[in-house]
Amino acid sequence: MLTIREHQPLAPLTTFGIGGPARYLALVEHESDIPEALTWAAERELPVFILGGGSNLLIRDTGFNGLVLQIALRGITEGVKGVNSQLTAAAGEPWDAFVDYAVTRNLAGIECLAGIPGLVGGTPVQNVGAYGQEVAETITAVRAFDRTTSCFTTLTAQDCHFAYRASLFNRPAAQGGEPGRYIVTAVTFQLTPNGAPSLRYADLQRRFANQPQPTLNEVATAVREIRRSKGMLLVPGDPDCRSAGSFFKNPIVASETIDRIATAVDIEASTIPHWAATDNQIKLPAAWLLERAGFTKGFIDGAAGISSRHTLALINRGGATFADIERLQNHIIATVRERFGITLEREPVLIG
Repeated sequence: MLTIREHQPLAPLTTFGIGGPARYLALVEHESDIPEALTWAAERELPVFILGGGSNLLIRDTGFNGLVLQIALRGITEGVKGVNSQLTAAAGEPWDAFVDYAVTRNLAGIECLAGIPGLVGGTPVQNVGAYGQEVAETITAVRAFDRTTSCFTTLTAQDCHFAYRASLFNRPAAQGGEPGRYIVTAVTFQLTPNGAPSLRYADLQRRFANQPQPTLNEVATAVREIRRSKGMLLVPGDPDCRSAGSFFKNPIVASETIDRIATAVDIEASTIPHWAATDNQIKLPAAWLLERAGFTKGFIDGAAGISSRHTLALINRGGATFADIERLQNHIIATVRERFGITLEREPVLIG
């Protein structure tokens, strides 16, 4: 029987620790809870928000005046297809524990995504990625409840239209997405038994230089250590962890933009870090832009600030409100736009 509670605090359910309460909240432990909860909300003309691990979320101080569905579906099943092994994880499985589950079975493909907070169900929505891997490389299917047809369905990786930090699930409708239509209940990953770990990222290449090929577990452990050194691993009592991780997306811009930036900061274009994207475009590190716009590690703006270990992590220094974070966010965006002509995009989802 689905239980719906009133006036539930949401801030403790997020890594930012910010935001007002939910008017109603329901814990979803069975797939059948979803249509029941949606019907209940529809009868009362209430908006619905799907809450996972709360790690990529920024909630307004007014909270959410509707029904929040907190996903708590659990379970992992194994299957084999060809030479690759498949793991299907329920949406409420903690992501980092799922990475461990795969690594301990010597299944390669997500080892560089260790230490990322949140739940499995959130990974296809944002196409979670880090240290040279992203989930789009291994996801083969996403099971979800379709709010348009009121039926459960399975989407293929192609159906999900994955791109950098984007998918069918979070891309704006104007860009071909369908945000809000699907509620993810399980994700299937195709991994490689006894596969070699990914060492594409410079930090990992340096860590294992001149050494034998590391194991999947060694790479996952190294990733967690690197994340911790940057304040990007959730550690109780660590003030740098009161954040939503990377707050700004790395912007993708036209290749010629790099010349304008070089002129703005009076350096050689060749020294500006960037990566090739698509269609004569490049990806720039947002952290580099912030630092050269004056927003360095440890920057303080009242109760809000920037992590002392990671330029891209805006933090709640203690007692911060949504308004505090929004003020700092807008200050950063305006300054970077004025100096470089680039408009940064917020990565966390905004609710309320």
